Amino acid sequence: MTDEQQELVRCEQSGPVLALTLDSPDNRNALSSALVSRLRDGLRRAADDPHVRVVVLTHTGGTFCAGADLGEALRRGLDPEQATAESGAAMVELIKAVLELEVPVVAVVDGHVRAGGLGLVAAADIVLAGESASFALTEARLGLAPSIISVPLLAKISARAAGRYFVTGETFGAQTAERIGLITTAVTAERLDAELAAVLAGIAKASPQGLAASKKLTTAALLDGYDAAAQARAAESMALFGSDEARAGMTAFLSKEPPPWAVEAPAVQVRRP
Repeated sequence: MTDEQQELVRCEQSGPVLALTLDSPDNRNALSSALVSRLRDGLRRAADDPHVRVVVLTHTGGTFCAGADLGEALRRGLDPEQATAESGAAMVELIKAVLELEVPVVAVVDGHVRAGGLGLVAAADIVLAGESASFALTEARLGLAPSIISVPLLAKISARAAGRYFVTGETFGAQTAERIGLITTAVTAERLDAELAAVLAGIAKASPQGLAASKKLTTAALLDGYDAAAQARAAESMALFGSDEARAGMTAFLSKEPPPWAVEAPAVQVRRP
């Protein structure tokens, strides 16, 4: 199925709620140029419609978002450097669009979240996650770093959590994500709808002016200097993607083999008095 045949992002409005559903499950809702374009269209629709009070960002399939779709860019004829630059610029602008939107964005996640997907989660104002949600920052294992998405992530999660999960690549669930500040609330899958209904009921009681002013209070510190920080991290990402280590890491990943630097961690016993 081609991008033209697939909607990729379903945009449905019910009263003051605009739901944007990432709907490319066969591609793990990866951020192709077409999907990003449709998602940006949905955010612009929310910005332009005075009746919209809240955006709900959710997904179909078992993955919320797997990050950038570099393969799609390569299939369009871009070389790896161009594909990396394009996806980086798209991620920078997508995160900024979520942050600058004057109505709150509520992300509802019940699947895997990786790479750029964590950037979207970190940019959202409220995040509800079900028990099937899992999160991981595996970039270091590929010779890369979570460069661009670190800008919103470091503003949301604790420094101790960043120090661990940025470097280990461990997978963690919704309960841990709530504890470290990545998400707002972890609930069972059966409770997701009820929790969302409670959040939307609260937002529905707020005035448009009150919503906009209140959201700005929560995003001002992150948006202050965002452009410079994001561009610096984008340049860093480009340099890493062009390195020999990253090429070796990506080759190993695609071949489902361990990268050349992978070793078995020795058993270490901590000495106690």
